[in-house]
Amino acid sequence: MDILVLYYSRTGHTAKLARLIARGVEEVPGMYARLRQVPPVAPVTELAQPPEPEAGAPYASHADLIDCAGLALGSPTRFGNMAAPLKHFLDGTGDLWASGALAGKPAAVFTSTASLHGGQESTLLSMALPLLHQGMLLVGLPYTEPALTLTRGGGTPYGASHLAGADGERAIDEHEHALARALGRRLADVARRLATSA
Repeated sequence: MDILVLYYSRTGHTAKLARLIARGVEEVPGMYARLRQVPPVAPVTELAQPPEPEAGAPYASHADLIDCAGLALGSPTRFGNMAAPLKHFLDGTGDLWASGALAGKPAAVFTSTASLHGGQESTLLSMALPLLHQGMLLVGLPYTEPALTLTRGGGTPYGASHLAGADGERAIDEHEHALARALGRRLADVARRLATSA
């Protein structure tokens, strides 16, 4: 079974978190991670992106969402909200909402931000809202994860996060690393349990 790890990343920090979450997913027997990204959007809407990105994971399609057993959704913070490219992609999933294609699937969220109080939690919540409208089951990080009480950077009960710093040079620390992998494992485990109980 595949867990879709879907993200937008401008400077690479969210992509690094996505890869850690994917590693956590694949620590659960029988579970696999499918990394996908969304294309950037431009102020001039006539500009089209190439069909495949120059680097990183392939662009996501609705088929990726339909086929997945669970979803991890990630974005950098933009004024306490998800980035426009991810919002644009989600706004185009009305057909999935109408058919109930995502209802009952587990989902988790993750983010990276430049400043400690740069909206990590509100960004995670902004991504959770459309998932709730889709009928997905949200999975967070419980305080049974020791790194959640030790972190001085990213990491929240709402999902994994990373504090990149104003210059973007701060690496993912040991606690952020542990929490991202833990979120991947938890999401994959919930997806596996739901599939076997059906």
